[in-house]
Amino acid sequence: MKGVVFTEFMDMVEKQFSADMVDDIIEDVELPSGGAYTAVGTYPHGEMVALVMALSTRSGVAVPDLLRTFGEYLFTSFVNGFPTFFKDHGDAFSFLVGIEDVIHSEVRKLYPDAELPRFDVEHHDDRRLVIVYSSVRHLEDLAEGLILGCIKHFGRTARLCRETIGEGEQRRERFLLEYS
Repeated sequence: MKGVVFTEFMDMVEKQFSADMVDDIIEDVELPSGGAYTAVGTYPHGEMVALVMALSTRSGVAVPDLLRTFGEYLFTSFVNGFPTFFKDHGDAFSFLVGIEDVIHSEVRKLYPDAELPRFDVEHHDDRRLVIVYSSVRHLEDLAEGLILGCIKHFGRTARLCRETIGEGEQRRERFLLEYS
């Protein structure tokens, strides 16, 4: 997993909880990296899972809620850090439809070793978008948070529903978005 995800997670924890909480969750789990992350580094996704679980234990906030909150936070960080990725998109649907062909292809140029999730478009029209998320990491709640962050960023109200497709390692998530 790219280090930028870790550095942004630590930043969110510090801003929404405290700097002490960052230190506490790092101390709570044994991390091969020692909890020292750089934005351009690559780290095992198991470290992120361990940190989120430690934060959940300490804060009392459920893991899915923490991941959705982080997804929204991360989306805003991406907007601030990579504004060119967003300038040609007038709404959330346009942006989400272009993730694989535009955003992920650009990310792969910057980080050739990045293991990115897939977002496949099943349906797209002016009012409705159906995308399927798949990843070996199964961070569906984080993906949902990123989608919610995208909707908020573009400022148009949309209803979001989610359903699981398949089981085990073949499990994927279908997200249905509808504009009001």
